[in-house]
Amino acid sequence: MNDQARHLTTTERLNNAARERRWENQRPKDAATLIIIDRRRRTPKVLMGRRHEGHKFMPGKFVFPGGRIEAGDRSMPVAGMLHPVSEARLVSRVTRLSLARARALALAAVRETFEETGLLIGSRDYGPPEHAPEGPWRAFVEHGVFPDLEALQFVARAITPPRRPKRFDTRFFAVDATAIAATVPDIVGPQSELTELVWVSLPDAKRLDLPTITHVIIEELEARIAAGFAHELPVPFYYERRGRFVREEL
Repeated sequence: MNDQARHLTTTERLNNAARERRWENQRPKDAATLIIIDRRRRTPKVLMGRRHEGHKFMPGKFVFPGGRIEAGDRSMPVAGMLHPVSEARLVSRVTRLSLARARALALAAVRETFEETGLLIGSRDYGPPEHAPEGPWRAFVEHGVFPDLEALQFVARAITPPRRPKRFDTRFFAVDATAIAATVPDIVGPQSELTELVWVSLPDAKRLDLPTITHVIIEELEARIAAGFAHELPVPFYYERRGRFVREEL
């Protein structure tokens, strides 16, 4: 399948998905997601988690960890900065999004990944951070892990369509599994936000019970890996215009 045909398929998948639109419209909230990729074998695998069946939002679906920015994400020290290409694309096609907020989005993806999976993304080469905001970031100090944004790559962006129960302007980051510096046990379980974690190949991931946008992002990730997984590759941007999803590139 050539790129044009694949892009038509992904937008059609989003446009054909059944979704209720009975809620009052709201402004999308900035959010960030982290895709951890294990490329140490011939077939790459990604880490996905199943959401608790008791959640009102996407119960039982397999997703990548992620969520909204919290206050501490703006002040957490880091060992390495985002790649300049990722920075430039994060602040494009937005109003009043500063480089500091772009940095906070990347850190939100790292923090949410720890909170939901117990995995600390970063480096132990520099010793522990000298300080960290109260809350989840304290675990990085305790385990001697400096968040390292240099390891992250900005790979996609998607905005939830109008009149949905929740709306997010989500930035998808990817990182190699070698960036996992430590693991805190017993974060995932029957009563947790994620009840199980699985490492799956991209074809197998598409067979899981996924939100439609997650399926689309996996297809984009397949193409990105096949093309060399470089920062300089275009970043797909999905949003709705006049009632139909469109795909643009950042």
